[in-house]
Amino acid sequence: MELHELRIALKAIRVHKHLMCDPVMTAFTALLDALHANQAEQALERYTDLYFALQEQQCAHPGAWLEQALFYRESPYSQALALEQVSDSLLDAVAADLATFSALSTLECDRLVSAIAPLLDARDAAVLDTLPRWNTCPAPTMEQLTAFYKVHGAGLFARYRAFLWENGELIPVAQPDCPKPEELLGYEMQRAQVVANTRALLEGHRVNNVLLFGDSGTGKSATVKSLISLPGFDSLRLIEVQKDGLSDLTRLIRSLRSKPQKFILFIDDLAFDQDDKVFSALKSILEGGLEPRPVNVAVYATSNRRHLVRQTFSERAGEEVDTFETIAEKTALSERFGLRIPYQNMDKKGYLALVDHLAGLEGITMDAEQLHALAMKWDIRHGGRTPRSARQFIASLSVEE
Repeated sequence: MELHELRIALKAIRVHKHLMCDPVMTAFTALLDALHANQAEQALERYTDLYFALQEQQCAHPGAWLEQALFYRESPYSQALALEQVSDSLLDAVAADLATFSALSTLECDRLVSAIAPLLDARDAAVLDTLPRWNTCPAPTMEQLTAFYKVHGAGLFARYRAFLWENGELIPVAQPDCPKPEELLGYEMQRAQVVANTRALLEGHRVNNVLLFGDSGTGKSATVKSLISLPGFDSLRLIEVQKDGLSDLTRLIRSLRSKPQKFILFIDDLAFDQDDKVFSALKSILEGGLEPRPVNVAVYATSNRRHLVRQTFSERAGEEVDTFETIAEKTALSERFGLRIPYQNMDKKGYLALVDHLAGLEGITMDAEQLHALAMKWDIRHGGRTPRSARQFIASLSVEE
């Protein structure tokens, strides 16, 4: 494609107009405009603008930039494909855009430099030899783009696995703190239930919301976070929600309905006071709202409290006529989690076995009897035979050594 033809074709981009506002594309189109107007200095400056924009986005060449932009940014085509509402005219428009992008991505730098050269004074032409060059690489084809969208979707959910829901917005977490399964110790039966429920979610079944409750430090949160590192769970996305974000959670859930991925909305360390304003919001989200929960979404929560709601003796003795009904209303929230999994402190045998395992991983060669005596002394002082306590004990030995 000739440069003037490419310039006109870029002005006729149909489905991917949102990409034309990116610094890479604005620099490229400005370069072609400058060449068309025989503006030598402007063309030279726009060429370096293009190189700078590519480097700033860590792309070696326009083809790499187009691959990221097409795969990971939402477009009318990706949205229509998710809703299975792709028309023939839309397919034609996408094909035309991709043909233009293919011509752009395979355009040799020397063609651009050669187009600038005649516009410069002879004394200024030497600067062209110093201009940076980049390689060419074809843009994605229609088949590649369609296949990617069908498996991964587009936008943030195609690029990231973990997110935070804060102030009504999704914030991607590029490097989430998600332990690998082999890093989790003990509680195999509990983790197996969580994994089985999640696998059913990935297979497209309607599954239970999950409540992991029990003693602090037993690995409840780690169990949930480790799910996105499991083999075969590539389509799973984890969204951590703070309690103060629950009132706006329905809007997020509604937006996830048409996505191809499966989502766990993760609420960590959940507990409510007596008159907590978001108590009713969570009740409706879990069960009871007019709008059903999408089949690709489940709520997983952890709590140190079995019934999630803090109670006092005065409440149980309370002045209300229907005291027992009031208590039942507050404790019924946990029952809206179809799967409730207890995490209790380990017994002595399991705790010491865990200490031995961690000591072996850290290369600690202390006599077993002495190691166990120190571990029990640590337990008495710090309380709680949990994986967290065992790790802290082993860390204390490393410091002492």
